[in-house]
Amino acid sequence: MKAVADTAAPAPVADEGSVTNPILQAEAFPLFDVVDASHVRPAIQQILQETNKQIDELEASARPSWEALVEPLERLGDRLERAWGTVNHLKAVKDNKELREAVEEVQPEVVAVSLRLSQSKPVYEAFQSLKEGSSWSKLTEAQQRIVDKNLREFTLGGVALEGAERERFNEIKKELSKLSTKFSNNVLDATKAFKKLITEKALVDGLPESALGLAAQQAKAAGHETATSEAGPWLITLDFPSYFPVMSHAKDRSLREEVYRASLTKASSGELDNGPIINKILSLRQETAKLLGFQNYGQVSMASKMADLDKADALLEELRAASFKPAQEELEEVRSFAASKGFTEELKHWDMTFWAERLREAKYDITDEELRPFFALPSVLEGLFKLVENLFGIQVEAADGQVPVWNKDVRYFCIKQDGKPHAYCYFDPYSRPAEKRGGAWMDEVVGRSKLMALPGEDIRLPVAHMVCNQTPPVGDKPSLMTFREVETLFHEFGHALQHMLTTQSEGMVAGIRGIEWDAVELPSQFMENWVYNRAVLYSFAKHFETGEPLPEEIYQKLLAARTYRSGSMTLRQVHFASVDIELHARYQPGGKESVFDVDRRIAQKTAVLPPLPEDRFLCSFSHIFAGGYSCGYYSYKWAEVLSADAFSAFEEAGVDDLSAVQKVGRRFRDTVLAFGGGRFPGEVFKDFRGREPSTEPLLRHSSLIPVAA
Repeated sequence: MKAVADTAAPAPVADEGSVTNPILQAEAFPLFDVVDASHVRPAIQQILQETNKQIDELEASARPSWEALVEPLERLGDRLERAWGTVNHLKAVKDNKELREAVEEVQPEVVAVSLRLSQSKPVYEAFQSLKEGSSWSKLTEAQQRIVDKNLREFTLGGVALEGAERERFNEIKKELSKLSTKFSNNVLDATKAFKKLITEKALVDGLPESALGLAAQQAKAAGHETATSEAGPWLITLDFPSYFPVMSHAKDRSLREEVYRASLTKASSGELDNGPIINKILSLRQETAKLLGFQNYGQVSMASKMADLDKADALLEELRAASFKPAQEELEEVRSFAASKGFTEELKHWDMTFWAERLREAKYDITDEELRPFFALPSVLEGLFKLVENLFGIQVEAADGQVPVWNKDVRYFCIKQDGKPHAYCYFDPYSRPAEKRGGAWMDEVVGRSKLMALPGEDIRLPVAHMVCNQTPPVGDKPSLMTFREVETLFHEFGHALQHMLTTQSEGMVAGIRGIEWDAVELPSQFMENWVYNRAVLYSFAKHFETGEPLPEEIYQKLLAARTYRSGSMTLRQVHFASVDIELHARYQPGGKESVFDVDRRIAQKTAVLPPLPEDRFLCSFSHIFAGGYSCGYYSYKWAEVLSADAFSAFEEAGVDDLSAVQKVGRRFRDTVLAFGGGRFPGEVFKDFRGREPSTEPLLRHSSLIPVAA
């Protein structure tokens, strides 16, 4: 793809002091290439000092009008959010000891300013007066949502607390922030700590060429300069691109067991033990809930979501009942298949993925390694961008080199609509276990905002970053992706699209801002469906060397394999979500039952292969202890109901009818992707679909029939 001249970002506009401190520059495109740990404390403290002064001014002049109240609030929050966002992003993708220490040092001060604002009675009372006053009816729907959202955040932020209770609440908030950071650091450090160097060829028997190449590349990076994929040595880590091929393909059972146990118990012992941190987090969250007048932290979490605890529990039970018996049958099928191949041992957890993969190969005669050559990253990106052009009438153009990036492999794109720049996006594709946390995510750099537009411009355009952890290029080959990595890329781009294609001009609810948490996965999971569409898949599934298209018989096998072990996969998500809700809504920290006991108790209804007694997965469950999913992991399934139903609108119109697809796609763009948080997600869904959501499409797509279990 050729970079186009007019996709270039505007030249950065510097604040006073930014000559020496790049964090203080004011433009939407951070100076990612030069920011380091030494910049963090002076920049953040300067911004916090200015923010405190601005809060003083706002409290002194707070009046119940949009211009005098909400606009100043957006301005004062924006600068801190941009700067702190830059720092936290770099910590996630370019972690080092110095940066980590700098973040930990200033984090309590950032939390303190946030608490000060959320507990400002003059500002809170001005918001109440705005809602109750005569000008309320003149506000737009999005503006009314902003006022209601702020009032809720004041309540959850402890504005009603006084004296010792407020002081304790604030202490807890600061401590929780530290604990979440420590939890995340421990997971990253524990992942990095496990390194298994293998010198015997027999131990890596079964590993595909791509995994051997990566293992040799990792060994070379660790100082074994003569390492080759053919002769070794090979370095195995717990980073997913290294870990998963071992579990799926290594014939040596003892190697699988060692790696599995290391992963299952990471961050659960010694200095990196997250067990005590989990207990402390849960205890403090529960105390927070009581201070705010809630019975449990689950209710606090649900206060800002579409669902409530009863609705979340009901959905999980419906999915559990639909998937439990299929999951049992799938386990027995794997067990029988392994036995038929001469496996005489009891099937253990470290055998499941290996034998399930062998069964999948036997049933569908298809392997990840067979597919990889057809999924070179450059081709997949080209197909993805062609899809969103057809669906949403946008163009994605490469603009590499036009803004600073944090790593040489980071890509940069301009998203255009009607020939004009509409948004920008960074893309960091590859795993870097030494400095980058695992998983895949999307987040904002800046949001769309009328108020924050630069002088002479009507609007500030949104900027996103999208991070994956797929297999990097090995040797002279491009990144050859597994099919799951292709799905992940489409998933994260769905998140980015909701941020970038918003037409909402009120910054506080533009893009992904202000959307109820259990609706945010709708666009991402929706995009995954298109990977199975023939026209979309064949737009990029070409052999990276010969250009040969994916053989038709392989495509048919992919379709057939789509719901392979869907009962097990659904039940796994139901288990995680159920444990999350139990720990936050019903569990009493400090009692006789440990969090690991809770995990095992829930597993009696949500697992067909009981967990091992030493299972410590919770110690690396970053979603709920270091991310935003506390009592919210159910959101994945809640939003999957919405996304499956949304995709069924395209099925009804005819997914092979380009004109019909474009018509429905524009409606999806102009509702789900456009409104941001300016409208309640349930209403947005009805705007698109014309009715309330149904679970039927999800169960149908998953080949699951509800049965009693």
